[in-house]
Amino acid sequence: MMVRIFKPAKTAMQSGRSKTREWVLEYRAESRRIPEPLMGWVSAGDTTNQVRIPFESKDEAVAFAKKHGFTYMVQEPHERQVHPKAYADNFAYTRRGNWTH
Repeated sequence: MMVRIFKPAKTAMQSGRSKTREWVLEYRAESRRIPEPLMGWVSAGDTTNQVRIPFESKDEAVAFAKKHGFTYMVQEPHERQVHPKAYADNFAYTRRGNWTH
């Protein structure tokens, strides 16, 4: 069975990074998702694609995958680049472009 180990990204609906600190092990879908004929909801034959297991570190998640014999893929997180800004930069002589309201 294939699993993916990753660190979740911040959602667009939040400004903080509260749920991005831990690593997550997520199972890959083994079967196709098909719409049910009666209601039209999308379902799958197995429920492992709904399982997400959180871990404190990447090493713990990899050890879990190896222990259970899973084939795993690790996605490294993108590092955030912080550009420090100050209000005084709006009035700097080296500012590119005109200052407008």
